[in-house]
Amino acid sequence: MSQINQAPLTVTALTKYIKLKIDVDGNLQGLLLKGEISNLTKNIRGHLYFTLKDENTQIKANMFAGMAKNLKFEPANGMQIIVTGSVSLYEPAGTYSINITKMVEDGVGNLYVAFNQLKEKLLKQGYFESHHKKLIPKFPKAIAVITSSTGAAVKDIITTLKRRAPNVTIYLYPAIVQGDTAATDLVNRLQQVNFENRVDTIIIGRGGGSIEDLWAFNEEVVAKAIFDSNIPVISAVGHETDTTIADFVSDLRAPTPTAAAELAAPNIIEVVEFINTRQSRLTQAMSRLIEYKKNNLTRITQHYIMKNPHSLIEQRTLQLSHLETSMKNAIEKYVDQSRLRIERLDLKLVDGAKQNIKTSKNSLQILITKIEMLNPLSVLKKGYSVVTDQTGTVLTSVETLKVGDTTFTTLFDGSIQTKITDIKKNKSR
Repeated sequence: MSQINQAPLTVTALTKYIKLKIDVDGNLQGLLLKGEISNLTKNIRGHLYFTLKDENTQIKANMFAGMAKNLKFEPANGMQIIVTGSVSLYEPAGTYSINITKMVEDGVGNLYVAFNQLKEKLLKQGYFESHHKKLIPKFPKAIAVITSSTGAAVKDIITTLKRRAPNVTIYLYPAIVQGDTAATDLVNRLQQVNFENRVDTIIIGRGGGSIEDLWAFNEEVVAKAIFDSNIPVISAVGHETDTTIADFVSDLRAPTPTAAAELAAPNIIEVVEFINTRQSRLTQAMSRLIEYKKNNLTRITQHYIMKNPHSLIEQRTLQLSHLETSMKNAIEKYVDQSRLRIERLDLKLVDGAKQNIKTSKNSLQILITKIEMLNPLSVLKKGYSVVTDQTGTVLTSVETLKVGDTTFTTLFDGSIQTKITDIKKNKSR
C-alpha cells in the first residue's frame, strides 16, 4: 500500500482554493450565457432563483432584487433568455452558480410554446367552461388518489384525509407521474377508477418540480381523460405557483396535494360542532316561541275574560297544551336525530382508528418476520455451520488449508475444534 507523504487538505481549504480560481478567472466574469428558464421561484424580497439549461446540461442561476426590478418582462418557466453574469462558488454547499446582472428575452422554449398551444386548443373546444365542471361531493364515502406511491404528495394527501375524515375510505391507484410513459399511465388509472366506480371523488396529482417534471399533466390525452371522467376530479399538481393543463380541465384545482385532501372531505370534528350549535340554536328558538305564545295567550285571555271566562280559559289552555306537546315532540325528535347522527359519526371514527391500528400491527409483524429471516442464528438452526481458522477468519476454500491445521466449526448450540487429517478437492474445481 502506498503511503501519503503530504498533509491532507480540509474540505474548506479545497473549496476556498476552487473559489479563488473561479473569482480570478476573467473568462468566468461578465460572460454572456444563453439558455432556458426552469424551476423559477421568486422570494418575498424579490430575488429570482432558477435553473438555466440547454439540451445537454444546466446551471443554477440567481438574480437579486436590485437587478430584477429593472427587467422589462416577467420571467417564466420555458422562456429562452440571454443573461449577463459571473460564475461564483457558494462555499457552504460547494456548489457553483451564475449571478445574473442583466437578462433579455431570446424567444420562448418549446415546452412553453406547446403548453400555450394546447391551452388555446382546449379552450376553443370548451374543455375549461364552468358548466362542464362537476360538483365535488360534500360528504364523500370513498376517495381515489392517483399519484406516485413513493412521493411526498401521497403521504400528505393520505395523512390529511385520515386526520380530517377517518370515516372516508381511501383507494390508492399508484401511477407513474414523470417521464415518457407517465401520461399513458395516468390515463389508464383514470379509466380504471371510472370502470370500478367505487369512489365519489378522484384526487390526481404529484409534488412540485420543473416544467419537464410536470409535463405529463400538460398532455392532451390526460386532459381528455379528466374531462371524460364521470367522477369529479380534483387536480393537485406541484406547488401553488405551478399551473398545468390538468388544472384547467379538472372540476376543482387545489394549490397543493394537502389542500386537495382538505377540499375533498370535511373535517368531522367541525361537522359535529356545527350540528351541536344548530341544535342549541333550535332549542333556544323553540323556547322563545313557546314563551311568546304563552304571553300572547295571556293577553287574549285577559281581553275576553269578561265575555265568557270559563270557556275561553279552557279553550286557550287546551291550545297551549297542544302547542307545548307539539313543540316538545319536535325538539325531542330533532335531538334524537342529531344524537343518532353523532353516534354514527363516532362509530365511523372508532372503526377508522381500529383499522389504522390493525394495519400498523400487520406492518410490524411483517418487519419482525423479515428481521427473524436475517438473523444468522436462524440459518444455523437449519443445519448450516461456519468454519474458521485459528485467527477467526471464515474459511471458504480448502486452498488455504493443509493437513495438520486446526479449524473451528460453529453450530447453532456450540462449536467444535477439528484437526485436519485429509483434504479432498472437488474435481469440478
